[in-house]
Amino acid sequence: MATGSDKEDLLNKPEDVQGGGQSSGRPSEGELEGNAYNPLGNPGIRHWQASQISRPGLEERGNIFFAAVEMTRMPMAVTDPNQPDNPIVFVNRAFLDLTEYREEQVLGRNCRFLQGEETDARTVAEIRKAVNEQRAVAVDILNYKAGGKTFWNALFVGPVFDEQGKLLYWFSSQMDITRRRISEQSFLQAQKMEAIGQLTAGLAHDFNNLLQVITGNLELAVTSLDDRQASREAIEHAMMAGEKAGKLTQQLLSFARKQRLEPRRLNLNTLVVEFSEMLVRTLGDKIDLHLDLKPGLPACTLDATHMEMSLLNVLINARDAMPNGGKVTVATSVINDKDRIEAHNLSPGMYAVICVIDRGEGMTPEVVRRATEPFFTTKSPGTGLGLAMVHGFVQQSHGRLEIDSAPGQGTTIRMIFPVAGRPAPEGNGQREEDRLNWSTEAILGKHTVMVVDDNHDVRELAAGHLRKLGYRVLTTQSGEEALELLERYGGVDLLFTDIIMPGGMNGLQLAERARERHPDLPVLLATGYMDELPRANVATASMTTLVKPYRVSDLAEEVRTSLLKRVPTQEPDGFRHEG
Repeated sequence: MATGSDKEDLLNKPEDVQGGGQSSGRPSEGELEGNAYNPLGNPGIRHWQASQISRPGLEERGNIFFAAVEMTRMPMAVTDPNQPDNPIVFVNRAFLDLTEYREEQVLGRNCRFLQGEETDARTVAEIRKAVNEQRAVAVDILNYKAGGKTFWNALFVGPVFDEQGKLLYWFSSQMDITRRRISEQSFLQAQKMEAIGQLTAGLAHDFNNLLQVITGNLELAVTSLDDRQASREAIEHAMMAGEKAGKLTQQLLSFARKQRLEPRRLNLNTLVVEFSEMLVRTLGDKIDLHLDLKPGLPACTLDATHMEMSLLNVLINARDAMPNGGKVTVATSVINDKDRIEAHNLSPGMYAVICVIDRGEGMTPEVVRRATEPFFTTKSPGTGLGLAMVHGFVQQSHGRLEIDSAPGQGTTIRMIFPVAGRPAPEGNGQREEDRLNWSTEAILGKHTVMVVDDNHDVRELAAGHLRKLGYRVLTTQSGEEALELLERYGGVDLLFTDIIMPGGMNGLQLAERARERHPDLPVLLATGYMDELPRANVATASMTTLVKPYRVSDLAEEVRTSLLKRVPTQEPDGFRHEG
């Protein structure tokens, strides 16, 4: 909310003298007086923010200017602050049309009679503050007509002074903007519902992946009861997927800032190092991830899972800000000197900082200001929940989220947390690598199946089951890697790919590119969200789709059926050169 210049500054501005000196005004000069609808379409330069008259009084009504005031469709009113309670002393006919009152019902009353129980008290306080300080003000306020019907009023109020600077009158103009406000609110509601739909679709996809791991491994456990070790491994995998499903629900609770955090002492350096492999996979090969970690970083008391999710959300934003690729740096540091603590408006103490720096498109000041608002997004598609979740987690952890950005200059996002005390030991976490299976059995397998899925557990579940059935299996996490493997190893009998995968290529695009090179290649698709499927075309009509969560027995049957449909090669005994 902004108001016009204060009285002293206003009266020191150059005058715009009119009517041979009978009246003058101080031009707005582009200064905004508030947040109301602007009929000019811009802040304005030449219109008056306040005026000054040499002959007070409302008796002279025989000139062209009075006729213009009565002919305009813009409702206008004048009040007299020198009388008790600042009553209305003049209204034009458009004001009466707008409010549906008669003139005798309006004159002598304070403007507050237009207010009602649903009028925002904060807006009323803004008007009163401007009146007390003799400033111009513009607001959107909910007012009431004579019959009790509400309307949204774009209200402008400005002071009128005499030659000595004494306040004589208040002038106001109104505009009914009810239709615009309703349209805006409907649009915002539609945006929120669309964002909720996108969020639901994304969660449904992730949950179906986890359910696939759970149901598939339990099915394998049932069929492997004679092999205690295999049953144990399958059940353990199902339990791990169940735990991940529980963590997934925390994303929604994090957005609502109502999640139950489980903070413990952790070192941000250790967390970044152990999480770095996952980050590299998520960012893709176009993004160059650099780590700049301060040795001896003190520990913080944080929920490790939510810290990982927050870091991942920020890095995904950095990746999306650089569609052509680039460098992203994750850095840590310490704030403990008085000047830096004051510069960040922090309470005295020591703080650990983790920041993500990109050299992407950057954000305008308006976007930076709204970046953590729920459902605000500049992406298409996008939910606008990523930074809102991060902000909620950081606040619940007694930290501070800061965003520095400018168009074309990139973005730096800092998460600042109070330290927990003495440094926690650092360590290098190790995660299981996703390697190709080149065992003797795989090499001698009769048929080769390529499994493509960005989810490691889903990918390994399908691959493990297919290997037990005697297939040679190649696994990869992206469409780009799958095409490289096709070029490198050539002989693939079936492509089994997830449809929804992060990055530049989804499963349908992969299938089309693969069939351009191998027209007779059978393709089996999998998805947890059927609405993501485009309308069937000639290329996709011949592809079978498994809906997650599927039974591994159904996968085996679809693989067998798809391989039978393949056009046989001309080489004898099914032999192919693997090259």
